[in-house]
Amino acid sequence: MASAGRSDEHSDHYKSAGVDTDAAEAGLQKLTGRISANWPKPEDPNGGVQLPIGYYANIVNVGGTGIAITTDGIGSKSKIAEMLGKYDTVGIDCVAMNVNDLICVGAKPLSMVDYLAVETAEASMLDAISIGLVEGARQAEITITGGETAQLKGLINGFDLAGAAIGLVALDRILVGQDIRDGDVVIGVESNGIHSNGLTLARRTFFERGGYKHSHRFGELSHSIGEELLRPTHIYVREALALIAEVSSVKAFAHITGDGFLNLTRMKADVSFVLDNLPEAPPVFSLIERLGQVQHAEMFSVYNMGIGLCVVLGASEADEALRIFRAHGRRAQVIGRVVADGKRQVSIPKHRVLGHGKHFRPA
Repeated sequence: MASAGRSDEHSDHYKSAGVDTDAAEAGLQKLTGRISANWPKPEDPNGGVQLPIGYYANIVNVGGTGIAITTDGIGSKSKIAEMLGKYDTVGIDCVAMNVNDLICVGAKPLSMVDYLAVETAEASMLDAISIGLVEGARQAEITITGGETAQLKGLINGFDLAGAAIGLVALDRILVGQDIRDGDVVIGVESNGIHSNGLTLARRTFFERGGYKHSHRFGELSHSIGEELLRPTHIYVREALALIAEVSSVKAFAHITGDGFLNLTRMKADVSFVLDNLPEAPPVFSLIERLGQVQHAEMFSVYNMGIGLCVVLGASEADEALRIFRAHGRRAQVIGRVVADGKRQVSIPKHRVLGHGKHFRPA
């Protein structure tokens, strides 16, 4: 008899691949309670914290100016780089994972530092990683003002790359979805495939379970599977800042990373989202689903499914927002709408899945 608390196999596939999101969430709840206990009040100009933990970035009050700060890394995408012996794009991912989170609180990214942990320092690898970091900084129009390289032989196998970034936002212009209303629309902006989330499950599907080489070329893909998984994460800074400057009804951004479209429920407003006009997902996702025997609902719980960024705004300005995205070379479309039902859910009718909390399940 099936457990009443398990209507799909989300935790079976991703958890068995080595990523237990439920356990991580439980641990984080205890951690956040402890670290927020000594926060100064938001109005304190000496570091008053503006948001509870749980948004893409936080903001501190520094003399009346909002300084946004966040940290993230490339996760197990490093393993794909090692497989291919190609390290010159993962720096783009590191920048992207940080600056894309900063824009999700309405901040203009300014600068970042990186942390590179290696088993053994190799000059050629370090140089290649720096190429990607510089290119990511160029795309995001930020500086990289420092960092740390740690040689941890015996502690780390391969390398890990992470960063921390800061940005600037007026304290009265913080965007976390506090003004979202019934009838607002959701615009989805294309991803560049898998980006930097769900690589553990993808590696298990293709290389461990499937036994494919990274050089294998599936008929559905224009690249080898290794090249497909290594494609760098899109950086959305320029178009997001243009949107904030030119479209008055922009109310929130959502960087679609781990947890997929459930990132929309991180908005402050107590609303739900109906995504009834999603584009066809890139073929890499259907390959993972089929070869890994992953349930459809779990795919939406783990992957971006072709949409890397969502924007919530007033319906009357959707056309202007789409024009801005086109001007920046991005494909985007209205993918859904807001429903003020207080349930904090994400419904995807075409795919018959309903998401709440950390998981999508069959609807």
